[in-house]
This record gives sequence, structure tokens and C-alpha cells, in this order.
Amino acid sequence: MQVIHAVVARRAGGGRTVPVLLCDAGVIGESAEILAYADARMAPERRIYPDDPDAVEEIRALERDFDERLGPQGRLWMYYSLRDRRDLAMTYGCAGVPAWERRFLRVGFPLAMKAIDRFLDITPATAERAKADVVTTFDEVDDRLRDGRPYLCGDRFTAADLTFSALAAAVLVPPEYGVRLPQPQELPPAMAAFVNELRARPAGAHALRMFRDERRPVAVAAAA
Repeated sequence: MQVIHAVVARRAGGGRTVPVLLCDAGVIGESAEILAYADARMAPERRIYPDDPDAVEEIRALERDFDERLGPQGRLWMYYSLRDRRDLAMTYGCAGVPAWERRFLRVGFPLAMKAIDRFLDITPATAERAKADVVTTFDEVDDRLRDGRPYLCGDRFTAADLTFSALAAAVLVPPEYGVRLPQPQELPPAMAAFVNELRARPAGAHALRMFRDERRPVAVAAAA
């Protein structure tokens, strides 16, 4: 659960954020490094970084950009938009957590939101700037997809598609995310309108398609 996750991540040997991967190489606490570690162990046809060094550099540049702008700005706007919705936090934010964390959130929701506000510097002004930054990123991805390419870097799924889709989830709430997320009809009206606007754009449709078509369900992956 948010806030508590920072303690767990540090105890695992990472920083203040998740994911943290514990593996034979040690502790890996950065998403891009986790992708590189996993990719090196995949079959060639399933790798998300091609062999061409120039193509890899383009993919990594997109990853860095999404990680520095879309990720933090999308999360900031999402938390600001849901700051008064304890009901949604209780319904959707407690999937798989211990009972004591549910009890903590029920009584400590205002404290948790204050901690998140402070950590992310959430104010009405920063939320508005975050929303504008999200729109800018979607503009850029729209332009990239304008030539009809099926993926961000050409004709194959890469880490660029994965990173964009994963970090856009905060503003798209994909139905296939992996855990249930509140859908637009349940969200505050202003938030729902923006989510629907982004979903209707080429970039939003692309991210939703990546979740739908490229993300293998956990049960299938475990059985494979």
C-alpha cells in the first residue's frame, strides 16, 4: 500500500519506490534495469530490446523521457484528483494487502494523503502543471503514431511501448491493468472526463491496446 511501500522497498534493499527485484544478480531497484535484466534472459523472439544499437538508444531515450515526465506527473495528477475519495482507496487500493494495512487506510487515509502530498509536492498548481505535462507527452506519442506504425519504435513491441503503457496507467486506468482499477463512471466527473479524453487519443488507444494484447495474464504466464 502507498506510504507503507517505501518501508518495504527499503527493507528489501531498494530505495523508496517499487518495484524492487530480488534475483541472482542481487537487488535491482530501478524499472529500466529490471527490464534489461529480464530481457537478457528471454528467448530472442520475446526480447523487448532489438540487436541494433541505434534502435536500442532510441528506445532507452523514450524510456527515460516517460520515466522523468509521464510517470511522476501522471501519478501527481491522479493522487490530486482522488484525494477526497476514501471509498475508492478502500475498494481498489487494498487488493492483496494484509488486513492490518486495510485497517490502517480506513482510519489513516487523511494522514496517508498528507504524506503523499508532501512527498510528491501536490498542490492545485502542481496538479494543473502535471496535467499539462501529461497532455504534452500524449501529443508527442500521437505524432509518433501518426504514420500508422503499430508500435512506438516500428513494427515490434519494445520496452518503449511497455514503459509508456505502464506509466500512462495512472491517467488511463486500463481495465486489463492486472488488479482492478476504478473505471471512468466511478471517478470524480472532472477526472473521468480527462481519462476519457486521453483514452480516445491515438496514444491512449495504443497504451490500452498494449495492456489488452501484449500483457499476458498472470495465470497464463505462470502456467507457461
